[in-house]
Parts: sequence; structure tokens; C-alpha cells
Amino acid sequence: MSKILTDELIKETMANQGWQEVNEADQEWQRKMVLDHYEVELTDRFDNNCGYYIYGETTRDGYEVFVAAEDVRNVCISEDLYYYDSDLHDALVDAIKDELSPIYLDDEDADFVDYAIEELYQELYDEKYEEAESELKEQGYKYADEEE
Repeated sequence: MSKILTDELIKETMANQGWQEVNEADQEWQRKMVLDHYEVELTDRFDNNCGYYIYGETTRDGYEVFVAAEDVRNVCISEDLYYYDSDLHDALVDAIKDELSPIYLDDEDADFVDYAIEELYQELYDEKYEEAESELKEQGYKYADEEE
């Protein structure tokens, strides 16, 4: 009799490694797992040692815009300036994946931060799921429909 591979077994293996299903992991847990995986720190302390910066600015005529850049002394208007903060989540995802740490955020509780963390956690969860499945197969586990 061979070892049967199931979704539950894979999820149990992942849970032993600290990975909870996306809908079960709260935002703080997701944030911890993502930042630990990429070895990135988020900070609300602005200084010259940050690897990436995301913050709001006000234009001369009173509009709020958002900057997402590696170098605040050399901001490229066409590439680093955002009109909507909802577009910042893609910039944050890229900065985290590129391990540009620490990342300065003038508002660590902004919605775009939560969206970026959720997106990265889902990607990592899927990646870890495949790794756990592969490891179990290497240990001789097979799905029931793969049985001879």
C-alpha cells in the first residue's frame, strides 16, 4: 500500500512551516511572512538609507500626488509619480520583490500596502504549496488517481 497524497496533507505540511491558507491568515501574519521571506523592512522613518520611498506630496496648485522611487533626490516625473494611491501597490510589490530594504512608507496602514501584502502572500503561498507537493512526491506520496 502506497502513501496517498491529499490536499489536506499538503496544507498540513505547509502549516508546519508556518504557512496558513490565505483566507485564514490575518493581515499581520501575512505581512510578517512576506517581509521575512524577502528580508524586507517597512519603516515610517524617512532617512537617506532607505532602499525605496513611497510618500504623498502636494502640487503647487493643491493636488495630492504620490511618489514611489528609489532615490528621492532624483525623482522622474513620468516614472515615479502617481496620481492615485491605489496604483502604488504595484510599485510596492516590485520594491519588496527587489528587496529594496528598508522601504519608507509615509502611511504603513494605507490600503495599497494591504493589497500588496495580500498579493505577495498569495504568490508565496502558491509557490510553497507546489514545493510541499513536490517534496511529498519525492517521499513516495502519490495522488489516489495516480495509483496503478
